[in-house]
Amino acid sequence: MNTVRLGDDKLSQPATRAALRSTRLLVGGYVGLSVLTLAAIIVMRHDAALVNPAVWTRGTIVVASALLMHEFAAGAARGSRLAFLRLRLASAIMVAAIAVIVALPDPFPVWMKIDQACCGLILTGVVAIVNSRHLRSLFAK
Repeated sequence: MNTVRLGDDKLSQPATRAALRSTRLLVGGYVGLSVLTLAAIIVMRHDAALVNPAVWTRGTIVVASALLMHEFAAGAARGSRLAFLRLRLASAIMVAAIAVIVALPDPFPVWMKIDQACCGLILTGVVAIVNSRHLRSLFAK
């Protein structure tokens, strides 16, 4: 697949490097928190009040989305316009999904809602960075 990439001259600008580094750190934090959450789900799996089928499903989806976003962030850091677009979309969609989960009265226990709120805060940082004027104009066609 032939993908459009930015040149090294654009990627080496200090503001660009800083923004992409911050994005990758935040996404890395999201991956780490997601994996720890799934580990907690596994540890607490025998307590039906803490882990129900919705928690299993959500925990798995969050890890998968985090790993995808990690790949998108890495691609964007290499200059891939398509990876950048995917990162913008995925991060915004996940923030919206997290807001719904935190607001729902059921089926998620409080601990999962707190975890998701933390993920939402991390991803809000990603959304802010990748939707900044600087990065949007840099990756524009």
